[in-house]
Amino acid sequence: MDGGGRFSGPLSPADHGLAARLAQRLPRFLRRSGPGRRPRPSLPIAQRLPRGLGAVGLAGSFAALALTGFVASGRYDAFVAEQGRPFDILARVAGFGVERVTISGISRMYEREVLAAAGIDWRTSVPFLDVVEVRERLLRVPLIASASVRKIYPNEIVINQVEREPAALWQRNGEISVIAADGTVIDTMRDDRYASLPLVVGEDANTRLGEYLALIASAGALAERVKAGTYVSGRRWTLKLDGVDVRLPEADPAAALARLVALERTGRILEKDIIAVDLRMPDRVVVRLTEEAAAARAEAQKKTKKGAAT
Repeated sequence: MDGGGRFSGPLSPADHGLAARLAQRLPRFLRRSGPGRRPRPSLPIAQRLPRGLGAVGLAGSFAALALTGFVASGRYDAFVAEQGRPFDILARVAGFGVERVTISGISRMYEREVLAAAGIDWRTSVPFLDVVEVRERLLRVPLIASASVRKIYPNEIVINQVEREPAALWQRNGEISVIAADGTVIDTMRDDRYASLPLVVGEDANTRLGEYLALIASAGALAERVKAGTYVSGRRWTLKLDGVDVRLPEADPAAALARLVALERTGRILEKDIIAVDLRMPDRVVVRLTEEAAAARAEAQKKTKKGAAT
């Protein structure tokens, strides 16, 4: 070793003691990679992978391709429509299918209509039923004002709903709708469930429902004979009574209707051969006769004129 602490020549085998002591002073990572340590031989990648991994990967690729084709061909959608979603099928097999649905608050709707609106049928499972989605679906039904949905494991769904109260029927453009008291359309006329409700006809007649119902209430004994009310030109009402049209004025129609009630009580005007009563003029009542009555009246007038001429 020179004065600077360096070796001036190579180490010989005889100096192995000194070499060992120097090796102890080297950092650990240098001692590991020193000439006295053999590097660990590396294995080929094929030997390092688990046996059978290639076959599994190939099978997975074929399965993915088959699933993609199954979905793209539309057969998956048909399968779901017929049997339900795969996880619902697994839940049903495990004993969590929907076997009972309890519905409260039904007034006008049928149970089958509620179930159809909720999207619940034999393919549904309790664990995978989204109660928030079901509630939103129910609230899209105009007749349902509010709803709540909960699950009771293992097999029951409970639906509590509050229905809007139908107030009248509204006919417009040949179609009849069921409306609430504020005129909101809440259903369509599909059967005779709503046949007993009052009927209003014409554009904007639904928004004037309160006015029409007040008129009927003021009709007294004639209220039961009123079959419908037509809102004419956005200004006035014409009432339909047993084949007789009653034309009310735009201003104070209730007073005009009271005149008709008095005329019917004293003179049975509605029992005559007439098809219309016009009350739009405050100082008179104009009636329109049936064709037969009009012909008979014309014939009587002719005879009267002939008799007067002779």
